[in-house]
Amino acid sequence: MNASRFFLSVIQRDLLLAWQQRGDLLVGLVFFVLVASLFPLAVGPEPQLLARIGPGVLWVAAILANLLALPRLFHADWQDGTLEQLLLAPAPASVMVAGKLVAHWLTTGLPLTLIAPLLGIQYGLEADALWMLMATLLIGTPTLSALGSIGAALTLGVRQGEMLLALLALPLYAPVLIFGSGAVAAVSSGLTGYAELSLLAAILCGTLFLAPWLAAMAVRLAVE
Repeated sequence: MNASRFFLSVIQRDLLLAWQQRGDLLVGLVFFVLVASLFPLAVGPEPQLLARIGPGVLWVAAILANLLALPRLFHADWQDGTLEQLLLAPAPASVMVAGKLVAHWLTTGLPLTLIAPLLGIQYGLEADALWMLMATLLIGTPTLSALGSIGAALTLGVRQGEMLLALLALPLYAPVLIFGSGAVAAVSSGLTGYAELSLLAAILCGTLFLAPWLAAMAVRLAVE
């Protein structure tokens, strides 16, 4: 089996498992909707205030929803021994991790990206800001999954691993949050937001290059 076929088979397998357990996927999506919807009720209906806090609130909600879904990236396969079998495949372990990352983003990050503009309307965001919100989430959510995979691999099999995972992942998410929400806020202020978007894309490129390799090393240590 070559690397590309193994990569696609891992994606197909994880997507099939996610569909069979689609209730777990809805938990993260419902959490995202609830968190983003409760803030306008808490701070009041002032349009200027909602437009100012909207990008940050939506991005924080997306980060928390992504964090909620991270434990299932490796944990189930580690428990039933599948992860060990995947590591024995005649392909680099980083290819397996990359396949899992793609499946994780398709089932977690992509739905959040598609539904975010609907939630942005309640914050009074203009059309340009909503498009920028989608663009930043489309670039930023794969970065969240890739960075989170390192923490998920490092905490594999550790007691209270979910809490430790949050402590490891949240500091790594800070630059993504700053540039993602900053790009939307810049568009809302009449600027282009392209500088923040470019920095977000640069972080994505660096993360996609390093994260599968680092996470694969951590997974091997956890299995061995």
